[in-house]
Amino acid sequence: MRSKLLHDIEDEVTDLLRELIRFDTTNPPGNETVAAKYLAKTLGEEGFACEILESSHGRGSVITRLKGDGDKPSLLLLSHLDVVAADPKEWSVEPFSGLIKDGFVWGRGALDMKSITAIEVMVMKLLKRNDIQPKGDVILAATADEEAGGRAGVHWLVHNYPEKIRADYVINEGGGFGLPINGGLMFTVQTAEKGVMWLKIRAKGRPGHGSIPGAADNAVLRMAEVAHRLGTHRSKIKLVPTVKAFIEGLAKARKGAVPSRLFSTLITNPLLADRILDRMAKDQSSMVEFIRAMLRATIAPTIIHGGLKTNIIPSKCEGTFDCRILPGQTKESLMVEIREVLKDVDLEKLEFEFDKTDAPSESRVETPFYREIQDVLKEFEPNCGVVPFMQTGGTDSRFLRELGCVCYGFGPMRVDLPVDEFLRMAHGIDERISIENLVFGTSVLYRLVEKFMT
Repeated sequence: MRSKLLHDIEDEVTDLLRELIRFDTTNPPGNETVAAKYLAKTLGEEGFACEILESSHGRGSVITRLKGDGDKPSLLLLSHLDVVAADPKEWSVEPFSGLIKDGFVWGRGALDMKSITAIEVMVMKLLKRNDIQPKGDVILAATADEEAGGRAGVHWLVHNYPEKIRADYVINEGGGFGLPINGGLMFTVQTAEKGVMWLKIRAKGRPGHGSIPGAADNAVLRMAEVAHRLGTHRSKIKLVPTVKAFIEGLAKARKGAVPSRLFSTLITNPLLADRILDRMAKDQSSMVEFIRAMLRATIAPTIIHGGLKTNIIPSKCEGTFDCRILPGQTKESLMVEIREVLKDVDLEKLEFEFDKTDAPSESRVETPFYREIQDVLKEFEPNCGVVPFMQTGGTDSRFLRELGCVCYGFGPMRVDLPVDEFLRMAHGIDERISIENLVFGTSVLYRLVEKFMT
């Protein structure tokens, strides 16, 4: 059976997204309440009772619920309303215009993740219009602050209003992409994500006159060595179960092709992973680096501050490092590794401080809801594959997994741009989503919720 796309909602879901993009919710400062009020108004017109909860002035999240009779698990449709900054000088269109061009809606948040907000709101409206009586609660939450770590959004809600946001299952961002492989589509479902560890390292030295550099101990040079060593360091490969299943799915989809043999070799001998990925990088560099980051902990130097005046050798320099660790790894194991890499860089003159630590998280795949996702996707794409997937970045799912929720990243869409371009677009320039994908995403998600919850 092939389910039909809901083309009759095309204009409505497109307009929803365009309006959301026009609210400049760049974080910081966020100012998500204006978008939350818009959603509360449009949902209220359908008879939904909405709450707007603010962690501080302007930092609002909107929550509503379609009550079930308790005979089935509850389901949360989660999204975030804030976006990262966009420099208009770098874009070919105004980033907050919501412009329709070439069959796409353009603007910051079009992919990450106001499109999923629009789709989830549209699903709630359709459930109400079609008089669907769910057997479990269906909750919608569009929240603040995900792009800055979620402390003013889902983290705050979990610690202050857990009963309003807790659900047995959660649909969130981070997966659902149908990647074109060997003439078919391979859809990802995010079941795990790396832990986020933001580390500050302070290098100490001895000041002196810039005209006599040998008489001083330059902290900037020490930090440069630290940044070089950590930035070029490659941690040991660790093939966690989610990533192994993802690569096995890619190998199966490319059966008979050269990449299939390479992926199979990667599974049986992970130590050859870098050599294999280097060989594949000529054709799909972004995808290759995406996979490489799923195989190990990563450490990226991102900010360096040091020095007071041009003619003074600095005695202090601070660097910030974005570290991402795999499920099973910890802050402590990361520090052991970092100290080993830096053992010859005067460790006694370095200070370490974690600015943020969020542990890696993972949800099980063996659930009725995951199987329903597989079945529904095959209704729309009978020959597609579905694989679990690990997000290299962090999402708000980590806070809900701490509550015991089973969280899946699933914003269904077909990758209808070159894969490398698509992977660069979230947080990138000229972010956009096709109107056809808005229709596809709404159709798949509505069918999934309707089928699983009744």
